[in-house]
Amino acid sequence: MLKSLFSNKSAPLLGVDVSSSSVKVVELSRNHSGQLVLERCALEPLEKGWILDGNVEKFDEVADAVRRVVRKAGTKTRNAALALPASSVITRKIVLPGGLSESEMEIQVESEANQYIPFSLDEVSLDFCVIGPCNTSPEDVEVLIAASRKEKVQDRQGLAEAAGLKPVIVDIEAYASRAAAARVIATARAAQRVDSLVALFEIGGSSTSMQIISNGDTLYERDQAYGGAQLTQMIARHYGFSSDEAELKKRTAELPEDFQEAVLRPFVTSMSQEIFRALQYFFTSTPHNRVDDIFLAGGTAGIAGLTDAVTDQTTFSCNVINPFAEMAFGSSIHASKINREAPSYLTATGLALRRFFQ
Repeated sequence: MLKSLFSNKSAPLLGVDVSSSSVKVVELSRNHSGQLVLERCALEPLEKGWILDGNVEKFDEVADAVRRVVRKAGTKTRNAALALPASSVITRKIVLPGGLSESEMEIQVESEANQYIPFSLDEVSLDFCVIGPCNTSPEDVEVLIAASRKEKVQDRQGLAEAAGLKPVIVDIEAYASRAAAARVIATARAAQRVDSLVALFEIGGSSTSMQIISNGDTLYERDQAYGGAQLTQMIARHYGFSSDEAELKKRTAELPEDFQEAVLRPFVTSMSQEIFRALQYFFTSTPHNRVDDIFLAGGTAGIAGLTDAVTDQTTFSCNVINPFAEMAFGSSIHASKINREAPSYLTATGLALRRFFQ
């Protein structure tokens, strides 16, 4: 059994998010008043194709990037929490009798897992956590099972070890981002209403993931093959740049004067339409017909005009989520720079929060 997916760690912990476009690290602490403190964070870009569909295609290159980002952060913390994409993990909720010992529960979980996992248990890393009493039978408990192919887990562990880190937690990306978002949403307008629905969109390099969250639980999830890379492609086509040139100019904001009107505005319109379509899929496949708030995360979330365009397209309030909201900043953090980049750090922040929360 892999006792890491849901274990609770209180020692210093580095959240390490390896996405298709970059590696992000976040380290948090608490001050004397109990307020969360952002001690360190850093980001290192990855080349296109190094990570594809969550799979590490260029291990040595990605491992070098992890080493660089850890050095850039200046951390001495070696315990690390990493995450796998949801597509690499099978999760199931099951109901078990209450009062079982941990060893008895492990036996039950393995027995149940055989029904849901299309691989031999010898080929997977398996973990579980007790969610709480079952709503329909209070004497029983709901248990969440998570399983992933061992090679997927070992890839993430290997990346950490190559950078001199000790991987102590392997989480699920959607769970980590939801944990970070929940802390912010709890202070937002929608969270003051029981059963409010929040749509969280994480705009990645090549895809955008949507979670519909209510009372801390995900009701609906959907991924779309549309993300920040589309803006890079539009820049390359419009100006005749290579893909690498376009990506560099996008990151450094060294673009021609007509960029806003000729390229950015059409991209913003297209992105807002994709978000609108994703919500329509949700509405047509569930009893719901509205959400209370939309939050955007990821490196593309903060581009000029996107939140307004999403509100215009969907009619729902839309804001960029800042996972560092209500945090104090350590001496190594440059507030103005990090607030611009904050939406990129949602998953890494959720991983770093595992130091304090289940």
